[in-house]
Amino acid sequence: MTEHAYPDPWSAPAASRPIHATVTVPGSKSLSNRFLILAALGTTPVTLRGLLRSRDTELMMDALRTLGVRCDVESDDETTVTVTPPTDGRFHGSDTVYCGLAGTVMRFVPGLVLFADGPVRFDGDRQAYQRPMGPILDGLGQLGATIDYEGEPGHLPFTITPPQHQRTGEQHQRVAIDSSSSSQFISGLLLIGSRLAGGLDLTHTGEHLPSMPHIRMTMHDVEAAGGHISMPQPGHWLVEPASLTLPAGVTVEPDLSNAAPFLGAAMIASGTVSIPNWPYATTQPGGLLPGILQQMGATVTLDGMAFDEASRLADADPRGYAHRSGTLALTGNGDITGLGDVDLSAAGEIAPSIAALAALAGTPSAFHGIAHLRGHETNRLAALVTEIRRIGGQAEELPDGLVIGAVPRTSLHAAVMETYADHRMATFAAMIGLAIPGIGIRNIATTRKTIPDFPGMWADMLAQR
Repeated sequence: MTEHAYPDPWSAPAASRPIHATVTVPGSKSLSNRFLILAALGTTPVTLRGLLRSRDTELMMDALRTLGVRCDVESDDETTVTVTPPTDGRFHGSDTVYCGLAGTVMRFVPGLVLFADGPVRFDGDRQAYQRPMGPILDGLGQLGATIDYEGEPGHLPFTITPPQHQRTGEQHQRVAIDSSSSSQFISGLLLIGSRLAGGLDLTHTGEHLPSMPHIRMTMHDVEAAGGHISMPQPGHWLVEPASLTLPAGVTVEPDLSNAAPFLGAAMIASGTVSIPNWPYATTQPGGLLPGILQQMGATVTLDGMAFDEASRLADADPRGYAHRSGTLALTGNGDITGLGDVDLSAAGEIAPSIAALAALAGTPSAFHGIAHLRGHETNRLAALVTEIRRIGGQAEELPDGLVIGAVPRTSLHAAVMETYADHRMATFAAMIGLAIPGIGIRNIATTRKTIPDFPGMWADMLAQR
């Protein structure tokens, strides 16, 4: 994967004319890292095509290699990777997995240690020490693992020792955790539930569960690998024991959440941005993006059809449209309408991009259901309030979200904006920079987490005619 050197602070380009561009978005991080885990849990090699190559996926592949999984990159296409699990199905222990700041690595890989031949230590970036880990580790403890912390309990770094004796029997193994702070704790257990003797009976004990679309994505991907997960009632899952095997070849959808800044750019600067390979049906939370942007004043089509009509066709014929994709086109005129009161709990990961649009909108917005963003790469709610205020905007935190006032663009001003080592705060600031000349962004390189060369893609979008 090619590394790029960027100035710090990076000068965000302002849009001097309407945008007319086609942007090819790299593969989904969420799907890429779920497929990597499922391929590692299988019994035969799996070739993943269109795999995202970014810091998070590099960290995931390095973690799997540490555990004895082969990840071979095709020489003439770095987005094609063949994953070969250990021949005996046992992962290697007695080593350290480095998680960086990747939530999917620190919350999905620990479950694999249940099937390792020795203890595994987990460490990460300094910022990762602040991210909650307790629920997944509590769940693994209920499954017989031993957790030894080096610092604050429930946080990195720590060592997991697998059970000395694997359980047997036909009954589901019961686990109950509070996953209020991240859906990744539920997904991390659902991914390994099929390998447990008797399967898994998993209950969420908290009052609120964020990002159900990500959990449904995990369920869908486990089913694609031959597993079976049912949800008898909200917050309760049954995973049947099964041997997981993904198809020999899997193609990864583009990351629809990473499309948000580019689509939003057409709303800010006016013009049209087109995204090829947009799926008609998807489990990605980013699939909610077109509907949200339509509410904010955009016109959206898929293969020339009104997006709502394309969605109706896919809903009416799910089998026929299951693997079909087309070109999504968004057109904006520079006028943005705030969302009013809206529940974003199903689409929290695109909230920073929606917040950038809201900060430039003519009417206010109040986002609810996203309290869990306080536990992401940074406290995103506090960071968004700080950065919107930094440029002269109005914003304040709510107990479960964020309220953003309507301020004329002429009242907003240049500033050097912070990213807090958070890729979505960096793309948020780049969107602001389209409308406000003189925006500088510290550590734009943090976008490598999910986009290998965001500044290059941003500049190319603005240069197209």
